[in-house]
Amino acid sequence: MKRRNFIKNTSATTALISLSGLPLTSCNQNLTKCITVLHTNDVHSHIEPFAHNHPDYPNLGGIARRASLIEQIRKENINTLLLDAGDIFQGTPYFNYFGGEVEFKMMSKLKYDAATVGNHDFDNGTKGLNIQLPHAKFDFIISNYDFKNTVLDGKTKPYKVYHKNGIKIGLFGLGIELDGLVDPNNFKETKYLDPVEIAQEMSNKLKNEFHCDLIICLSHLGYYYKRNPKNISDLNLAKQTKNIDLIIGGHTHTFLPKPTIVKNSDNKNMLINQVGKWGIYLGRIDFYFDSKNNKISKGKQIILS
Repeated sequence: MKRRNFIKNTSATTALISLSGLPLTSCNQNLTKCITVLHTNDVHSHIEPFAHNHPDYPNLGGIARRASLIEQIRKENINTLLLDAGDIFQGTPYFNYFGGEVEFKMMSKLKYDAATVGNHDFDNGTKGLNIQLPHAKFDFIISNYDFKNTVLDGKTKPYKVYHKNGIKIGLFGLGIELDGLVDPNNFKETKYLDPVEIAQEMSNKLKNEFHCDLIICLSHLGYYYKRNPKNISDLNLAKQTKNIDLIIGGHTHTFLPKPTIVKNSDNKNMLINQVGKWGIYLGRIDFYFDSKNNKISKGKQIILS
């Protein structure tokens, strides 16, 4: 596909979506606050853009382009969060030679707020990940991995609450089952906890104890598995839980043309977004709040060209 057509066919914007009781007829009035959520997933150590002669992604991606775009968006809206849904490691010689140091330092330069842990982030073992964590000036949020008997114990958080312009934003993270996917020697005694149970526990806590206005799940579960449709995935998680407003996904390298709207267990709208792989896209979701903190959202995928 020619580059021009590729960009045309993959950059999309959603309509405004009501998430919590704000009628769409009031979209143009009483919206006093905006929270912007920027996100990546499965960047896999791609620091530089693709070559001009790459057959699929010529001149696309790269940390420098992402940095410029993020800076521009932050100037537009200071109330911006930058998040990553895992698999930061593995994919280019940068990881082979430096073990993740470059990736974490670059993300810190871009001022990421948080990331979750993907399966490839264990490629140098729990020890290798632990060695690189001091280079990450952002939080790792993972709720369903119990690191109690590993060197990662106490190095991650199950959730975090952010405060921006009077809005409370709750964040938690979910990782994929490591057994059968990752060498057991690499994840050691890490215990995998049921993601549906943990998601409901975390979202209940963030909603009812911390009174968050916006709840986000950073997920490395995968968008959906056609061959095994009953396997836990972002789509299945959304249908079985409530209180979550947005699932930022990873693992399956799914290029969504726009965020997916799913009805949760309370028959309310929940958003799922995933932006493929290798830092080609930057995801953007804008949440608009009225004076009572009811919200609507608008999302798009931005190709880094």
